Amino acid sequence: MLAKMQYEIRQALHDQGIVFCYSGYMTETILTGLGQAIKQKLTMEATDAKTIRGVFSVFVEQMQNVIRYSAEREPEPREERAATKESVLSYGLLTVGQEEGAYYVNCGNKIEIKDVARLDAQLSTIRDMDRLELKALYKQILKGEVPEGSKGAGVGFVDIARKATRPIEFDFIELDAQYAFFALKAYI
Repeated sequence: MLAKMQYEIRQALHDQGIVFCYSGYMTETILTGLGQAIKQKLTMEATDAKTIRGVFSVFVEQMQNVIRYSAEREPEPREERAATKESVLSYGLLTVGQEEGAYYVNCGNKIEIKDVARLDAQLSTIRDMDRLELKALYKQILKGEVPEGSKGAGVGFVDIARKATRPIEFDFIELDAQYAFFALKAYI
């Protein structure tokens, strides 16, 4: 029964064109290891260098979003925190796949329900911009101050949209009164 269940999961992923899937706690160390595995897989498939760079870049941005903003987190014990320099484990789901001749990176994680409206508005604006508008917004953000509540320069979503070959896709589902699940997909 165990093998059947695992095979059915594997087959469902394969049927959806998923070549890489990770679900679990994410850290910078895991990001590095998974990134190398993805690069190696794409290289073995004789993927062109521009596509490899794009997939890797979007993968890194998506993983960093989970690491920094997932509402599903586990603090590590104090002793381990000092040894690893990673104070929090953040839970998320990331897949890389192929669909209609293009690679995609899809990532999801829990967020606080209070952040849904802000993210939806921000991502809708970004999704509807053309290449020149995205480039201008990217430069504007780099020159400005870090947005409130951001743990970076605030350019992650814009950078993902700039590297994407199609408009980004995103969605939210309400889990309960406090949390929602957020998913973002970018084709490269």
